[in-house]
Amino acid sequence: MFKTLTIAGSDTSGGAGLQADLKTFQEFGVYGMNATTMIVAENPDTNWSHDIYPLALNVIEAQIETVLAGIGVDALKTGMLGSSEVIELVAKKLDHYKVKQVVIDPVMVCKGTDEVLQPEAARSIKELLAPRATVITPNVFEASQLSGISIKSVDDMKNAALKIHGLGAKNVLIKGGAKLGTAKAIDILYDGQEFFTFEAAKLDTDCTHGAGCTYSAAVTAGLAKGVALPAAVKQAKDFVLQGIKNGIPLNSYVGATCHAAHRLYSK
Repeated sequence: MFKTLTIAGSDTSGGAGLQADLKTFQEFGVYGMNATTMIVAENPDTNWSHDIYPLALNVIEAQIETVLAGIGVDALKTGMLGSSEVIELVAKKLDHYKVKQVVIDPVMVCKGTDEVLQPEAARSIKELLAPRATVITPNVFEASQLSGISIKSVDDMKNAALKIHGLGAKNVLIKGGAKLGTAKAIDILYDGQEFFTFEAAKLDTDCTHGAGCTYSAAVTAGLAKGVALPAAVKQAKDFVLQGIKNGIPLNSYVGATCHAAHRLYSK
């Protein structure tokens, strides 16, 4: 059984964060483990605003040690880390345990917002995590923050990928999603030599909560199983498309990706 670890926040609503990661790992047939960095609770009294409760650094370290020192992994991904101190800890552990397959999902904001949670953490992602990434998977907003390029087109995505690759990431996957004015949802993968383009239909739905976490987790699962990166991205994009297409409305504020959709509805 291939083993994976997610170092990420816990989403109380179950759609994103480590919950999305573990559900995705399960669907891909890999054994998922987690180190929780913070707990995110959505507040029904304030229009589903996000309340964030960080865990102590020593608690996060103890969890990482449980997995990396006590068990070992075939691939690892990060999600919402929250602070420079946590990012520094993760970078140190990646080096110490020589983790070979590292997927960095540079989460900077909660869904539905466009304000970076901690600007200094965003800088630490650039300086400490990007150089250690087998692949880094920013969305358009995150890619703009990492590259300094205002992304309005596919060409902008490619230029941003070049910049982010220059930070030290071996591969860069920029998720265009529904943010660009393109007819389809376009993602760009750059491996340092070649660009790969992945397209899917745009879906008119609010059931996208957890889609980014799910995408990067699916890539992580593919890499853990030895799938070549372009193929891992392709199967991840197909997996997320099915999940969004068959998303689960939770309440008037949010709908979640259905992680079992590829199994339940794609026949």
